[in-house]
Amino acid sequence: QVQLAESGGDSVQVGKSLRISCVVSGVGDAIGRYSLGWFRQGAGQWREGVSVVDGVGRFFYADLVKARFTLSRVASGNIRYLHLDMENVRCEVCGVYYCAGKRMMTLGGAPLRRESFEHWGQGTEVRVSS
Repeated sequence: QVQLAESGGDSVQVGKSLRISCVVSGVGDAIGRYSLGWFRQGAGQWREGVSVVDGVGRFFYADLVKARFTLSRVASGNIRYLHLDMENVRCEVCGVYYCAGKRMMTLGGAPLRRESFEHWGQGTEVRVSS
């Protein structure tokens, strides 16, 4: 069973930067056939896609975070590290960030939809203060 473990959530001042990370493991060399991503859930909101990389290496970003967030995927044997670098953080991106995985090379026409993923981490919270 794939395991996703997030870290790095913190309280950050408006306009500052933050990196959150996810370690993905547990499926041996099948990890190369997984699409991975980050989703955000704000208070009282639905869980929504922030950024995703599919199994063939294409990156997708929500409009809200384009040009401010950068997703990277680092391979180390059968482990994947998924980093989300957030710049100029503002309150609209506050919430709990969940790392997500799906054993699929491509995600069709809706890569940022929650329904496109089936494995989830426990989440890491990002708070923004003025």
